[in-house]
Formats: sequence, C-alpha cells, structure tokens
Amino acid sequence: MTELWNWRIDGAAPDEVYPALAEALGRVVMPLAVADPARLPTYAVICDVWQAPGEFGTIVDCYGVPESLHELSAVAALARLLDRDCLLPDDTLDAGRHLLVAPDGTIRPVHFEITETDDGEVLSARRLCTLAHPGCRGWSRCCRSRWQPDSVNPALAAA
Repeated sequence: MTELWNWRIDGAAPDEVYPALAEALGRVVMPLAVADPARLPTYAVICDVWQAPGEFGTIVDCYGVPESLHELSAVAALARLLDRDCLLPDDTLDAGRHLLVAPDGTIRPVHFEITETDDGEVLSARRLCTLAHPGCRGWSRCCRSRWQPDSVNPALAAA
C-alpha cells in the first residue's frame, strides 16, 4: 500500500524543494508534471510542488510514498535541509489545526485562520494551540489529539 502526504512550507521556492525532498526521502523524486508511470523506477516518489498565496504558501503533495517511509521523519528532515518551518495536517481533522515542524526538529500544534479564495486556501493568523485559548480547552478536538495543546515534541529524525 502507498500513501499520500500533503505539506506546506514557509517561503521555499519549488525548485529548491525537489532536491531537498529527494535527500530527505532518500529516493528519486519525480515532479508530477513530467512523471511517466510506464518509465518510473520502482523506488521513485512522485511529487507536486506549487505556490499559493498566504502564509506557508509552498505546497507539497507526495504521491505513492512507500509505507516504509515515516512522514514525521521525512518532514523533519526536509525542514532541516531547507532551514524552513513546515506544516502537516494533524490527527484532529480540524482544517485550521496543523503540526508545525521547525528546522531544529521541534513539533508543536498550531492553528490558522483559513480563507477560501479562487487560488485555494489561504492560511493566516497563526497561533499556538494552547490551553490558554478557549477553543483548545475541555472537550475540544485539540484535547483528544495525540498532539495535546501546549505540547512541544522533538522529531528524532531531525537530529
């Protein structure tokens, strides 16, 4: 079985993301626009990288990622290689809540306001997921997450 990963990066150009992604994954990375399924090596990962407006406007989709690769390890390595913060969806299914992965490997939950535009979702107004905010307390989705409010966890792969 294969997986789909979807990440956002703070201010990285697509042409610098592809080589860093190949190094982070330890695989050949083929851009979606030129990937020919009939001629792909079995170990290749197909990726699409594009720019969108707003914070964390560089969007990365990885298709057909082998189960043997671990998403948190890969995004932590990518953040370190690019020296940029990265975002990935968390386990709450709350569209505005993400995991922020810093270049030093620190992972923490954050919230964004999301605005739908003709160019896609725009993220703005970042804030930490903290029990000091009423929306993150009590029976909120945040408290049922593996990534509790106010949590800060190291990513072992970024070391």
